[in-house]
Amino acid sequence: MEEARGFYTDTTVCIGCKACEVACKQWNQLPSKNGGAHEMSGDSYDNTVALSGTDWRHVKFIEQFSPDRSQQRWLMMSDVCKHCVQAACLEACPTGAIIRTEFDSVVIQADVCNGCRYCISACPFDVIGINEVTNTAMKCTLCYDRMQANMVPACAQACPTASIQYGTVSELRQRADTRVATLQAQGTQAYIYGKEDVLGGLNSFYLLVDRPTVYGPPERPELPSRKVASNWLIGWGSAIVGGLLGALSLRKSRMDERTAEAREAEEVRR
Repeated sequence: MEEARGFYTDTTVCIGCKACEVACKQWNQLPSKNGGAHEMSGDSYDNTVALSGTDWRHVKFIEQFSPDRSQQRWLMMSDVCKHCVQAACLEACPTGAIIRTEFDSVVIQADVCNGCRYCISACPFDVIGINEVTNTAMKCTLCYDRMQANMVPACAQACPTASIQYGTVSELRQRADTRVATLQAQGTQAYIYGKEDVLGGLNSFYLLVDRPTVYGPPERPELPSRKVASNWLIGWGSAIVGGLLGALSLRKSRMDERTAEAREAEEVRR
């Protein structure tokens, strides 16, 4: 198996140009919405709004203002599938349509997908959507076809500021740690989101300067199996407690009956 490869996205140098969105659409031949007749979202310069089955890259614009609007900053992030080491979508897929490639990326095989949408509900990052043309679940493949030809993924190739960087995950993590140290030395509260504490590590990880939820991702994403296990324990715990309460109630009822019988017998003897 090849060494794991992925994306390192430095959000501090993203300029919101959306070149990654265009390159992704073009290379993967993804259809436009409504035949290209887009309406303005009213959400800053973000008209893609979210990742979907036909939008595998999404540039987020987060505008932050002080209460008196005297201070402001824009946070931008090119969002994409995280290609999790512990992938919730892969765990939830009932048909085997979702596979892990030799590059440790996560890919949906459209010809095997039955469109059940289990992966959509399982993904904690809201990455996957249904392609209305094929009626199958789709998301970023990390340009698997280009990787097999030893080419850089289309989005990273198109990024003019090197905000999106592609390579082996081990090398990218070293590069990211160096960048974080530089920013922190300058007084910026930078950190990496997607280390091993997040689903075993994200092969597409980010340098952020605010809380994850400000950008969208949850701080502590969970696998569906973790929730099933906890719900199973809660269910069994409730059943056991209910059984004990029922047994105690029955015992009390019988004791009350015996007490009543004893009183009646005592009255008869008198």
